[in-house]
Amino acid sequence: MQYSWWNLIPQNLDPTFFHIGSFPVRWYGLMYLAAFFTVYHLMLRISKRDKLGVTKEQLDTYASWVIGGILVGARLGYVVFYNLSYYLKNPLEIFLPFSFNQGFHFTGIAGMSYHGGLIGAFRAATYCIKKEKWDYWKWSDLTFVAVPLGYTWGRLGNFINGELYGRVTTSPIGMLFPTDATQMLRHPSQIYEMLFEGVILFAILYWLTKKPLFKTHIMSLYLMGYGFFRFIIEYFREPDAHIGLSNLGFTRGQWLCFAMIAAGIAIWIWQEKKPKTIKE
Repeated sequence: MQYSWWNLIPQNLDPTFFHIGSFPVRWYGLMYLAAFFTVYHLMLRISKRDKLGVTKEQLDTYASWVIGGILVGARLGYVVFYNLSYYLKNPLEIFLPFSFNQGFHFTGIAGMSYHGGLIGAFRAATYCIKKEKWDYWKWSDLTFVAVPLGYTWGRLGNFINGELYGRVTTSPIGMLFPTDATQMLRHPSQIYEMLFEGVILFAILYWLTKKPLFKTHIMSLYLMGYGFFRFIIEYFREPDAHIGLSNLGFTRGQWLCFAMIAAGIAIWIWQEKKPKTIKE
């Protein structure tokens, strides 16, 4: 079978950017740095555009809390949502970049959950905002409009790693991933997610921030928008091999999307019945 240049793109990507001695510096880790940089500067820009009065010092404090929450939450989310039985047997591997199963070797931190990262970021951000006595919904809007654009870097990192690829397809848009043992054409679902859950969702939310009707509702819109796009794209993404599909035919990710959409709706309704700021 003849493959096009498009089909073979993943075959020509090296997950390792360079080495420092024997230590590999991987693209995936650099994508996290790019994501944090993007969100940080976008929040500053939007704050200036909308005259929100957020200072660089405030944003530095906020970012340090949120970044910590993302990293811890993303890792624990993967452990709990996707591979709890393994990590109960190998607890040292939860936060250490080494595998102790069948010998001792460096693996990096393998496995991060977006939903877990979102929960961790939310908890850390809420704590920071209430501790500093800032306007909760102002910071919420500012954060969630910027998150999708940062998210695009994470999915690009997944693509370079050749992980989280899609289901088998006969479409010419399919790609061959070197990490796929079947070596069959698969949907580049990482790219779909990068575009719809990242770029397109950002464009929608950025536009809505200019509309007074949606002021203070960006978090709700993000949860519903991300949940909707991710739910659809899960039909193109290969289910986790050790989890598969539920009895109703949904993936683990789709069940989490149901929860996100429900949370978005609930927060919107709750906001309409509560004061717009949290001063506690």
